[in-house]
Amino acid sequence: MLPRFEIARTLRPISLIRPGSGIEVPDGGIVPAVAPYVAVVVEPDHRAAAALHLGDLRLAMKLADGQVTLRLTQGHGTRELRSRRHGRVEVAPSRVALTLTGTHVTALTEEAGRWVARARVDLTDRLDTRDPVSLAQLRVEAYGAHALAGPFGQLGLRDIRLVTARDGTPQRDGSAVLFSATSAGPGFFDTAHTSVWALDPDSLALEHRSDLFFRRPDKRGVYGDHATHIVRDGAEWLVATSTWGDFRQGDPQRSVGVTVARTTADVLSGTHVLDTAELPLPTDGFTSVGVWDPHLVHTGEEWLVGFASARKFFKFHPALASGPALDHLSLRGAAVDRRATEGTTILRVGDEWRVLASDGRDGRRGQSARYPIFDLAMTEVGELAAAYPTNLPWPTLVETDAGWLMITFNGRPATGPLVGYGTHGDVVVQREAGTA
Repeated sequence: MLPRFEIARTLRPISLIRPGSGIEVPDGGIVPAVAPYVAVVVEPDHRAAAALHLGDLRLAMKLADGQVTLRLTQGHGTRELRSRRHGRVEVAPSRVALTLTGTHVTALTEEAGRWVARARVDLTDRLDTRDPVSLAQLRVEAYGAHALAGPFGQLGLRDIRLVTARDGTPQRDGSAVLFSATSAGPGFFDTAHTSVWALDPDSLALEHRSDLFFRRPDKRGVYGDHATHIVRDGAEWLVATSTWGDFRQGDPQRSVGVTVARTTADVLSGTHVLDTAELPLPTDGFTSVGVWDPHLVHTGEEWLVGFASARKFFKFHPALASGPALDHLSLRGAAVDRRATEGTTILRVGDEWRVLASDGRDGRRGQSARYPIFDLAMTEVGELAAAYPTNLPWPTLVETDAGWLMITFNGRPATGPLVGYGTHGDVVVQREAGTA
């Protein structure tokens, strides 16, 4: 039996530059990047400006007379962009920043200790931001009292999964619990990427360990794919992830799938770009326009792979596949009666395997704001007793010396209204009731 959980702490690790990775920016300094996820942060003096040079495009921001402006220069053409509703600062900023996340460039100001997005532009039709040759020559300008540049960090964390051995056993560094997460960017899913973190089970302190990016089997370039599960399989790591890195709202061709990488690199530290192959997931018997949220466990007899499937965007339900190998899977079951359920997670409870999931608030009556528990036929057999934060928190559970922990997240946004949905969330840690 699983215990009842109560919220113990809420954490929000916001950092535009990955901690410990920033370098001093001389004018025109080259800051090579392995992925299109970088940031420049400037402390103003009488000037507050920054620019990125990528390929033949100069992307610049400046703060003047309380107004934030983006300027795009390509060849002999220059275009200035400003937001009429959101581009004017409310208080004098302590810092300004320019970020590149995927195909999006965003100008932000730090006002009263909070980052606010003031201008942004999508470069999809202007430049291939994922080109590794251009990224290796990325050049930075900064104007102010002091400036740092480096790899983009995160505005929030979500899609939290334990790093596990192939049998589902959580992987630890000493007593620290290791997990992957989606590092939120300033915008929708295509501004985020995968990161790896450690949580001290006693102090509940977080430590950022690594960042992962991916090359697709069918597309050129480097992507910030996320909603990832990392599995230790003998001498290798299996990294299964969802191809959210170029998913765009309103795109009639939009879809999302699951890929898997095999590597001997130490994915728990540093920054890595991994080559992937498709992980084909069976959707026999129901309509599916996309699959995501992979979770992999080997029972000793076969692989189990949990995932979410959408009949359309965004109406989705949990499913489970099994097979002797990851490229020979068949459908085990699917809870097709759901319409807003994801975060499919396989957990051994006593002598039995169970599938946990998260019923979002858009679910049907009796199937919303809760954590259902399924058997391997995907028949509901129970419900996890735990607080249900906003958005779609995943049921990520780990047993520690002091009792069970649940590491999940909420939907609290950051950086204001300009960038819209996708800047969430807080890490919400719950403890087994009675152990706090």
